[in-house]
Formats: sequence, C-alpha cells, structure tokens
Amino acid sequence: VEEADVFKETKQFTYKDGSMFVFMDLTTFEEVRLNETDVGDKKKWLKEGMDCNLLFWKGKIIDFEVPITVQLTVVDVDPGLKGDTASGGSKPATLDTGAVVNVPLFVNIGDEILVDTRTGQYMTRA
Repeated sequence: VEEADVFKETKQFTYKDGSMFVFMDLTTFEEVRLNETDVGDKKKWLKEGMDCNLLFWKGKIIDFEVPITVQLTVVDVDPGLKGDTASGGSKPATLDTGAVVNVPLFVNIGDEILVDTRTGQYMTRA
C-alpha cells in the first residue's frame, strides 16, 4: 500500500473576500482561498490574523483546523444582574465572529472570552 501524500501547513487567515476566505503563508506570502462550502461551520470561529492548519493531499486542501481555543469578544448579550455568579446559570451571547455561545450570567458586552472550538462552549473570561 502506497503512503498518502498528506501534509499540514500553518497559514494565517487574513481576510474574507466576498464568499472566499483568504489564508496567507507567512514565509512566502502566497495566498490560498477557500470558499464558504470548504470552510463550513468553522467560519464562526475565524478571526483575522488567526493561524490555522491547512491539510493538503495531492496539492489540494482537503481540510483545515482552527485553534482549539479562541479568544473572542462579546458583542451582544442580555445584561447580568447584581449578584450573578459563575454557577448561577447561563445566557446566550453573540461574539464578534457571529458565533452564539452560552455564557455565565456575569459576562457582559465587551468582555473577552475563551471558547473551545471543538465543542463551542465557553471556557473562561480572558
């Protein structure tokens, strides 16, 4: 059995151009573009300047990985109440990438939080 020619390269997500997501190699400055179908659900974790691992097979991208933990900003959430604690429940919060995650009641607009991209769950405030 012949071994598959699969390899990973780290590229930086630089910007979104229409429906294309542009990744750049930081040593050669070459750009690689993925369409929304290729990116799929992972787009809700992509932030400009983020390093991602692109998986290549026979010179074509077959998958890509976002970091396991990402730091994002809360842009919309119901205000917390005085006395809310970490164990007191949760509420949905919209992040700067458009993702919606459940956060503890004490989290407010403008807070930086860490999210596990594998599960989409809140981890802690940054």
